[in-house]
Amino acid sequence: MLGAFSGFLVFLVILFLVLASRTFGINQEYQRGVVFRLGRVTGVKGPGWFWLIPLIDRVVKVDLRTITFALATQETVTRDGVAVKVNAVLWFRAVDPRLVVISVLDWQGAVIQAAETGMRDAIGQSDLDQMLKDRVAINARLLDLLGRTCEQWGVAVSAVEIKDLDIPEQMQRAIAREAEAIREKRARIIKAEGEQQAAQTLAEAARTIAAVPGALELRRLQTLSEIGVEHNSTIIAMFPTELLEAARRLGQG
Repeated sequence: MLGAFSGFLVFLVILFLVLASRTFGINQEYQRGVVFRLGRVTGVKGPGWFWLIPLIDRVVKVDLRTITFALATQETVTRDGVAVKVNAVLWFRAVDPRLVVISVLDWQGAVIQAAETGMRDAIGQSDLDQMLKDRVAINARLLDLLGRTCEQWGVAVSAVEIKDLDIPEQMQRAIAREAEAIREKRARIIKAEGEQQAAQTLAEAARTIAAVPGALELRRLQTLSEIGVEHNSTIIAMFPTELLEAARRLGQG
């Protein structure tokens, strides 16, 4: 009789300890607990400790920290028909624990699947040139598409960035040839512009010399002086232009 009573007391103590352990819970600073009471949501608890009704309340904890996930490489086709392989990095976090728990079964898996699908859609709406030159616009389009999808699950997408872009080898060679042709075109344009500016400068100098007859003789003398300094050679000097002009006028008279 005494042994049975002692066993019953031990059972009561164990039951009390189990129920006591279920009367309160503790959440970390980055955690929230969604409390279900007989199957219905009664509120969100935390951080810190909170009370529960044993055997009636059930709590589901949600981590609010930002999750970084590298999306798997996706093979798709751009709007201009080029097959590409793209991967990206995704940052997201739960902002509404209640929706995260009751609206989707696996919220992290759902966000990842939506990101992979949205990345294929965003690439399909872009040309290859845009993907090579303006990834910021594609990232913004993908972020907007993914944000509107995940908002209904209580999830906020902080950022999504395309990391690597792999295109076919023959397309790489074509892009290299195009870049080389563009550089050659730019070089020819710069050379032509330089020749045009030089011709304009020479024409302006010729007009100045024509307006002042003595300027040509001064230029000739300066040239002879420079040649004499740099080269040890015999120099044959021509008549000054003033004498030639005077002889021409006398001949006409």
